[in-house]
Amino acid sequence: MGIGTMWTVSFWKATAERAIRTFAQSLAAVLVAGATNLLDVDWAAAFGTAGLATLLAVLTAVGTAGVGPHGPGILETPAPKAAPERPAA
Repeated sequence: MGIGTMWTVSFWKATAERAIRTFAQSLAAVLVAGATNLLDVDWAAAFGTAGLATLLAVLTAVGTAGVGPHGPGILETPAPKAAPERPAA
């Protein structure tokens, strides 16, 4: 598929899912790496880092929309199609 895949609802649903997952993962990584307890967290820096990672995930999805057969992932491929059944002789 070409660049037109970026303009589908399924593309943006998949991109939103990846963005949310990226935000949560990067926020968790910053919280674990940078603080010993909840009161020590630099929340502005943590959310800023998670936000930047999320933005990069969305830009990656948009940048790779024309690569591969579907979805925002570079390596995503559709499931193999089953061979058509041959009629019995």
